Amino acid sequence: MKGCCVVLAALVLWCSPVLAYENPDLLPDHPTNIIDLARVLTPVQEDRLGTELTKFEQETGWKLRVLTQFDRTPGRAVKKFWGLDDKSVMLVADARGGNILNFSVGEQLYPLLSRTFWIELQTRFGNQFFVADNGEDEAIIQTIQTLELCLRQGGCSVVPGLPQEQWILTFISSAVGGIVAGFAGQPRKEGQFFSWQWSLILSPLWGILFFAFGVGPVVTRTTDWLPLARNVIAFFGAGVLAVVIPGLLRPAKEEF
Repeated sequence: MKGCCVVLAALVLWCSPVLAYENPDLLPDHPTNIIDLARVLTPVQEDRLGTELTKFEQETGWKLRVLTQFDRTPGRAVKKFWGLDDKSVMLVADARGGNILNFSVGEQLYPLLSRTFWIELQTRFGNQFFVADNGEDEAIIQTIQTLELCLRQGGCSVVPGLPQEQWILTFISSAVGGIVAGFAGQPRKEGQFFSWQWSLILSPLWGILFFAFGVGPVVTRTTDWLPLARNVIAFFGAGVLAVVIPGLLRPAKEEF
């Protein structure tokens, strides 16, 4: 099921029909880094972002372009207009789908930014919840800023930054991992405080929950220590409770 979702997301990302035909009449008659047919950006935002993209291209050699559209699109003609090549990225914002973001990516970017990176970038900033809370303009601006950051530092394996909802998932995963480790380590002998042998046997399960899903997404996306500290506390706190609470609920042995 997960594989099907990834394939579907990839098809949406790479096979979008928004550039399936040519309509050069919609192209501007002057050079520009942004074609805002859907009027998503304010004039100030468009001017600032256009200047930023020009400066970024001069400094790094990477070409970033933005096209917004709704019921009108220049189609494939825009690629010739901008001279898109292997060092180019065109962001296409179109609100007609479930996700407003699509990308046309040059071949030289794949060694620095993998296909999974582009899918994560699309789902983080282009989803309906982000757009509803922040607006289409912020979705575009933050996407461009993320691309600039990653390209300046030589690439990214994941999208930098840890959104609140993603951190909550890592926190829950850490706590569940602690519960599994704690229940596995419940004492099974008289006078035993913790059964580390059983906890070790189930370490693949709680290890995946804690390290792969609780710690990994945090340390790869942010240098902030607070989310990581909270997840570690959640793991050990849940583990201690899982060991202690069953013992407290167990009826005491009657002495004769």
